[in-house]
Parts: sequence; C-alpha cells; structure tokens
Amino acid sequence: MATEYLTPEQDAKLRRWERWNRSYFIFAFVALVIVLIFSSQLGLSSGDEWGPLGLLLVALVTPIIILQLRLACPACGVKIRWQAKLMAPDQCKSCDTFLRAKSPSS
Repeated sequence: MATEYLTPEQDAKLRRWERWNRSYFIFAFVALVIVLIFSSQLGLSSGDEWGPLGLLLVALVTPIIILQLRLACPACGVKIRWQAKLMAPDQCKSCDTFLRAKSPSS
C-alpha cells in the first residue's frame, strides 16, 4: 500500500487552518475567562438570567464550531470535522493520506 503525503501547498493550507484555529481558541478562552470573571461588574448577568452574557458566550463559541466543521482533507476533500481538535489529525480516515508534508530528507 502506497503511503501518500500532502504536497507542500496542501500542507501550507492545513497549517494555516491550524494557526487560525489555535489563535482563535486562545483568544476565545481568554475572552471567556475575562467575561465570566467580570460579568457581574460589566452588567452582563444578574444571577437570575443569562441575557447578554449568554449571547456573548454563543458569539465566542460559534466560530470554534464553524472552524471545526470547515476543515477538509486537502488531498481528497472529505470533511475531517471533529477528528481534529486544535490540530489536524495525523492521517485522513477517508483516503489514508498523512496530513503532513513529506520531509525532504525522507
């Protein structure tokens, strides 16, 4: 069975997705911590209802879900979806392509 690797262009596209995903996750995590710590001082929650705090939480989490659902294998185009967390998986389950460019030394 031949082992397939991504081309450098496909690898660059996947690494760009990983950078966006990781950067947004860090931003959202910090923003969520700040919002949850200071929500009562900012007037976002009254203790009885979610109101603006709930909308803010949804607005911060929705892009994470969208980023996950948009990820597709650069080799075959099949959506990877939740196989990836912050980074792409090592191998596509559909076409068995390794989701890393082949190193020049190998």
